[in-house]
Amino acid sequence: MRTIYAILCLLWLIPVGGVCDPESIKTDGQIEFPFESARPLYVGARALGMGNAFTAVADDATAGFWNPAGLIQWQGVQLFGVNKFHNREDYRFDPKGIGYSYRGYSLFWGNKIALGVDSGVPDFNYYGVARQLGAYAAAGLSLKFKRRHPSDVYQFFGYQTAYDLGVLFKPRPYLKFGCLVQNLEGYGIQWITLGTAYRYAAFQFSADVAISTEGETPELYIGTEWHPFRVLPIRFGVSNGALTVGMGIKWKGVGINYARIFEEGFASDFISAALRF
Repeated sequence: MRTIYAILCLLWLIPVGGVCDPESIKTDGQIEFPFESARPLYVGARALGMGNAFTAVADDATAGFWNPAGLIQWQGVQLFGVNKFHNREDYRFDPKGIGYSYRGYSLFWGNKIALGVDSGVPDFNYYGVARQLGAYAAAGLSLKFKRRHPSDVYQFFGYQTAYDLGVLFKPRPYLKFGCLVQNLEGYGIQWITLGTAYRYAAFQFSADVAISTEGETPELYIGTEWHPFRVLPIRFGVSNGALTVGMGIKWKGVGINYARIFEEGFASDFISAALRF
């Protein structure tokens, strides 16, 4: 219990004023966050605590955003919801989703919406499917529909369609490789993310490299997840230069996760809940 208290104190005492987040790009004095486009960044407190290095991990319901091929890594139903509960005056970002997997086939629905950002109300519905390919690989597809705001009716699809293609390769029980190819708008591929995850004893290490096909600077994400106790994971990461920390509680089919990311001039806190049955 003392370990838990010490970690919680550390998360809150780290200063935020001097931390810079390269993921937040200033345009005419305003900040644009990476989740304002149809990319998976910031989706899930667990992934965020691991520095957004989740392409090869992708073993929970958030996989529909991070790498749809990862949806086949469990059996049954998983659902999750995320809430940004601190500094909501800066922006609000509350993704959610549900995934179903049975005998190597998977289906997924998810939504991510941001409020209070300068680009308006970026709102995306995701519809995913995945298939296991033999003993070591899987492939998945997510269709992404951007929705209009304001609107008087529920938008099952939307006015702008894009897609993600994901591949997961697991040659060893402790080693995984992932690839996410993303179309964000128009035609062609805008981002390619390559990831790897390695598990050793009570630790899981992960790293992602995101490469733009349009000449933008490559992005690097690094994270680790440590299980000092069976039900208590602790996470650290660097999300393209921004420090992230997090922890969780996992008991049977219920998981609660917390994450903090140190953005430019402030920190944002997220909490997520997941249910598996």
